[in-house]
Amino acid sequence: MLKINNSNPILNFLLSWQFGLILLLLAGIGIRMYDLTDPPLDFHSTRQMLSFHKARGMYYEFRTDADPEKRAFAIQQWKYGAAVEPEILERIVAFTYRYTGVELWVARIYSSLFWVIGGLFIFLLAKELVSINGALVSTAFYLFLPYAVSASRSFQPDSMMIMLIIIFWWAVFRWSKNPTSYGWAALAGLFGGISIFIKLVAAFFVVAAGLGAAFGGQTLRDLVRRPQVYLMSVLGVLPGAAYIVYGVWITGFLGQQFGGRSMPALYLSPAYYLGWIGILNLVMGGIPILLGLLSFYFIRDKGTFRFLSALWAGYLLFGIYFNYHISTHDYYSMILIPIVALSLAPLADYLITALQQTPFYERTKIIPVLFVIAGLFLVNWNTRAVLKANDYRDEPAKWTEISQTVGKDARLIALTQDYGMRLSYWGWISTVAWQRSGDIYYHENRGAEFQFEKMFAETASNKDYFIITDFDELEKQTLLKDYLYSQYPIAFSGEGYIIFDLQP
Repeated sequence: MLKINNSNPILNFLLSWQFGLILLLLAGIGIRMYDLTDPPLDFHSTRQMLSFHKARGMYYEFRTDADPEKRAFAIQQWKYGAAVEPEILERIVAFTYRYTGVELWVARIYSSLFWVIGGLFIFLLAKELVSINGALVSTAFYLFLPYAVSASRSFQPDSMMIMLIIIFWWAVFRWSKNPTSYGWAALAGLFGGISIFIKLVAAFFVVAAGLGAAFGGQTLRDLVRRPQVYLMSVLGVLPGAAYIVYGVWITGFLGQQFGGRSMPALYLSPAYYLGWIGILNLVMGGIPILLGLLSFYFIRDKGTFRFLSALWAGYLLFGIYFNYHISTHDYYSMILIPIVALSLAPLADYLITALQQTPFYERTKIIPVLFVIAGLFLVNWNTRAVLKANDYRDEPAKWTEISQTVGKDARLIALTQDYGMRLSYWGWISTVAWQRSGDIYYHENRGAEFQFEKMFAETASNKDYFIITDFDELEKQTLLKDYLYSQYPIAFSGEGYIIFDLQP
């Protein structure tokens, strides 16, 4: 903690950890509100568009006074979308639409708030693990890592899930310091269970942290005798287990979601390991990871060491099991951000303590604070520049134009961004999506054989038009490109699209 001169109350407050925490949280929400109304196509737009379709369909189900044709289409698109997780965030956004109208920025605000609330609990947990100084550094890293800013604005349940996981980590660590407390055990079980319910993969990080906290200062003999452990376990298991039972054995919609998550053939493929390394470089780079691991040498408390070790072990096991997704989907490594943030706290505490013991610190202690503020400003300025560089405000008009060009009754196949979901969202017409190169690679790794002519004949049968808007993807599929240009005439073209006539 900073040593403060009581003679100047304003300076004292500016140098206090309370002011530092408030500043970090306000700046964290502020940078995420920048460019708020730009359509959210800058981060995994396919996943976001799925949730936008669901939220709009839920809203139109409520709006019985809406245009019947649009209402039916919106509800149909919601029901047609894959049921990946419980539609909790989509329900919250759809409810808010009743007061704001269908505005895309509503979801961005919710996701951002969830992430920043997680930042508050990162501080509270790191303070328990190490110190206030280390906690401030952990919070700053968690809030302002450039990838974290972009990812936490996305309309998907990950921000909510990670917030709930962090609260669980905090509660279960507090319980480990007072293992006879039913209150902390119940709180930990509640938040752990809800996080698993929101997204089942949270179980890796809930179970890992629970074990790390439990064995931080207790033996197995102690644990099996504590009723608090059973209370926490039951509360943690019930919500997710109930969802699995309902989704797999009662309605059946969830069974298909468990397939293809782990591909044993990838364990022998260099692409898996190189892909995972590439994802880590994209999310945060190697230096923060190495510093987070180096920071273990500065941990003084056995409980803290075991707890942080368990978090890393949970991520490692998660990546080994979900080997395809961890090496191809960067948001599967979002959970590593709070893990690294917490791991940096011991090293940060050691360096700040050493700085405070230098001869000139008392007379110049405002200078390090100014350096930190300047650094955060520069990081956020660069992040702002990246957000500003991506402008998608012309997208709705383009998809409306395509829809009006082909007509609402046209039978369509398309190679477009997000599997045609932009066209169905802004154009209010549906298409059959042509497989992307990544899909072909995925199915080939699972043993399927790609036969172009057979697939084209089956997919394009009885279709009127083939729409192309993703030209980068078309270049990767030379068979498709050559076949379309050689066999079919161009019916329409415009800025950013070509439409082939399949029924000349």
